[in-house]
Amino acid sequence: MIGGLFIYNHKGEVLISRVYRDDIGRNAVDAFRVNVIHARQQVRSPVTNIARTSFFHIKRSNIWLAAVTKQNVNAAMVFEFLLKMCDVMAAYFGKISEENVKNNFVLIYELLDELLDFGYPQNTDTGILKTFITQQGIKSTSREEQTAITSQVTGQIGWRREGIKYRRNELFLDVLEYVNLLMSPQGQVLSAHVAGKVVMKSYLSGMPECKFGINDKIVVDAKGKSGEETSRTKSSIAIDDCQFHQCVKLSKFETEHAISFIPPDGEYELMRYRTTKDISLPFRVIPLVREVGRTKLEVKVVIKSNFKPSLLAQKIEVRIPTPLNTSGVQLICMKGKAKYKASENAIVWKIKRMAGMKESQISAEIELLQTDSKKKWTRPPISMNFEVPFAPSGFKVRYLKVFEPKLNYSDHDVIKWVRYIGRSGLYETRC
Repeated sequence: MIGGLFIYNHKGEVLISRVYRDDIGRNAVDAFRVNVIHARQQVRSPVTNIARTSFFHIKRSNIWLAAVTKQNVNAAMVFEFLLKMCDVMAAYFGKISEENVKNNFVLIYELLDELLDFGYPQNTDTGILKTFITQQGIKSTSREEQTAITSQVTGQIGWRREGIKYRRNELFLDVLEYVNLLMSPQGQVLSAHVAGKVVMKSYLSGMPECKFGINDKIVVDAKGKSGEETSRTKSSIAIDDCQFHQCVKLSKFETEHAISFIPPDGEYELMRYRTTKDISLPFRVIPLVREVGRTKLEVKVVIKSNFKPSLLAQKIEVRIPTPLNTSGVQLICMKGKAKYKASENAIVWKIKRMAGMKESQISAEIELLQTDSKKKWTRPPISMNFEVPFAPSGFKVRYLKVFEPKLNYSDHDVIKWVRYIGRSGLYETRC
């Protein structure tokens, strides 16, 4: 497992050092400083192997976090731990900076004692850690607090404490989706998938149980007959794979296909999912590139919005790549603002808002310098960024119910908010 954990500043000075195994010596600290932090070339890989020692590292502002091991460990788990550790530190003292690490080094060592045991990750839940490591790093001593700690560490519901009360019971649910697309110049979809997540903020009193329904094809099929064609309509979506927060009762999902859970207090990620079928692509990019001799390029790009006219897309940005030997660009666009950025070798076209079923275009004349190189321009793809107020996968929340038998409030007393946001992931069209 993890042999040692080090936190460095941008100069390579060690701020926090904790060695868990004897096979990691002091020379490992210097090796990372010389080969990664002070390397002549920028180190792109997050894993560096030096003298049969693996360094898993991430950077946050001007701070490096490095986990060191000589064993063949699960890299994904090590990075998951490093990211969780960043989340825990941010929850305790805000921004992860050199000053904050120095001011809270005693607290960080206390946290490391709880987070790792002989190099094995233990408890990384911020809510549980905060019950027995306070802001000052003083352990709670009262009998009531000690019993609460014991029940949280050993009990089934470790993510929520008892006795939570709110004047207003509210639930906020955000469906965030990232559309990834690669399209050919002729408009053929080469690859497309949606990576989505459901983020919830719950401000509920007591220990409520929530039931959450989605229009997943398995769920819809379970309601009717599994072989019917009606289940294949747009009303249901096929989820390829999904992950749930630890609060979700997986046994109920497998038997009843219902997402049942006791929610943590505050903000958390309820589930992640991925779909590849029946994706409604919010935008279509139609490129036209014409070479006029060896010193001129004519580029015309049309973007079409493929959603309801009543909806508005925001933060639209189209990046059109230009050759390295570009000397000048003349732009004409009817909507938004366009600018040639020589440092990025791209024309950046920005539109604040665009309604559904509309189209807009940009024309550019690109003047080129004559070069001796016979190497042809590779024509990188046109990329696009946007935000739309719907879920491109067709994901819908069918119901969200709250049950709290002990306290005298019902499902109707809970104020619920549901929001759908679709954003661009890697949204590219070849030209």
